[in-house]
Amino acid sequence: MTENALETLVLGGGCFWCLEAPLKELRGVLGLEPGYAGGHTANPTYEQVCSGRTGHAEVVRVTFDPAELSCADLLRIFFVMHDPTTLNRQGNDVGTQYRSAIFWQGPEQEMTAYAIRNEIAQAKVWPDPLVTEIAPLTHFWPAEDYHRDYFARNPGNPYCSAVIPPKIAKMRRLFRDRLVDTAG
Repeated sequence: MTENALETLVLGGGCFWCLEAPLKELRGVLGLEPGYAGGHTANPTYEQVCSGRTGHAEVVRVTFDPAELSCADLLRIFFVMHDPTTLNRQGNDVGTQYRSAIFWQGPEQEMTAYAIRNEIAQAKVWPDPLVTEIAPLTHFWPAEDYHRDYFARNPGNPYCSAVIPPKIAKMRRLFRDRLVDTAG
């Protein structure tokens, strides 16, 4: 595999800690970086984004090997791992920074994002209409270093211990055949 064969996609599905932790278990995912996208403030801080005034969403930049995990399959998993029907909200997290969003890079990712969103809507995976934003990635701002691999480093955090383990369990239950083999 060459470096050129890798692809990146920026996804927002609520708190970036809650998306990063389950996605890191997927075979083909080679890197995850929490950050901010979709807003109007340059180089925002976590505190600024949490204020809701920057327009940014908390996102994860996913680097993956499309030979092991296609963009379409990554998006199918994304649409199941968060609630894409709640506008500017995931569970108790409320605000535009928690919106469901796909920030594409290039026409192929754009077409795939719309096709998979339509597929999920037509399959009635969720009882309510999907509200996931699909937009071009204009800029990705990396989050502060302490957000990287946050759940693994802070499993006792009350928010994390309440919200993230059910997402990981769901990933393991629904996508068992897609997980990294940790037995070897």
